[in-house]
Amino acid sequence: MSDKSINIYDWKLHLTILLICVISEAIGIVKIPLGPGSIMFLPLLYSMTFALILYLLKSVTFINENQASLAEKFITIGIGVFIAKVGVQSGAAVKSVIDAGPALILQELGNLGTILISLPFALLLGFKRESVGMCHSIAREPNVGLIASNYGLSSPEGRGVMIIYIVGTLVGTIFMGLMSSILASFTSLHPYAIAMATGVGSGSMMAAASAPLVEMFPDIATEISAFAGMSNLLSTADGIYMSIFIAIPMSNFLYRKLEPILGQRKKSSSSEIK
Repeated sequence: MSDKSINIYDWKLHLTILLICVISEAIGIVKIPLGPGSIMFLPLLYSMTFALILYLLKSVTFINENQASLAEKFITIGIGVFIAKVGVQSGAAVKSVIDAGPALILQELGNLGTILISLPFALLLGFKRESVGMCHSIAREPNVGLIASNYGLSSPEGRGVMIIYIVGTLVGTIFMGLMSSILASFTSLHPYAIAMATGVGSGSMMAAASAPLVEMFPDIATEISAFAGMSNLLSTADGIYMSIFIAIPMSNFLYRKLEPILGQRKKSSSSEIK
């Protein structure tokens, strides 16, 4: 049954999006030189920022939760078209992907390394069992479903995963785009390595992060798109199994060991795992 509160013919929303896109494209690509490299700002960054500002402004009453839900559905459609394009480009550069060997698969283990940093930091900020939901992944739809199935969304773990899901939706693409540009400009990392790192399991984040690379290295744009797309596909395909068998048990283990040391003196918001 469709949600009657969501009107797909909301002309105010469509007009607002069109104006944001026109303004963002008119601004174009802005490069800020820094040392030997530069930070690149793309139209996607502007459009995300403008949309976020309009959503947060209380005076703009025609952009609220209902419009956000509708816009999310259109984003899914747009990302689907983008992924199809990436698939075609990946096929054209399949030899380069094969030559990368096990690197594309082994780079998935790097996603687990973030748990070692994020979970202790979350405990230092005062989070309890929420830290498990927050830190085990980037909290996209499959991981939200996994946490909901294991713990329930009303649990501390469920609240934690939803916090990261919302934050990732609002600012994840902006962060990924800036990080990709900075790494490409100020480090010796190969563009292929950065492209593989953009495939975190989110189509929108991958698109935002790979766009600066394509702009900065036009001679290998096809290969960059191929590595990013293949990496994102692998992250999406095996990410849920990585979470089930490694990430969540690892997060729970670290929580049991580190919470008595790093946790602030607050009553845990849920029962400890026995």
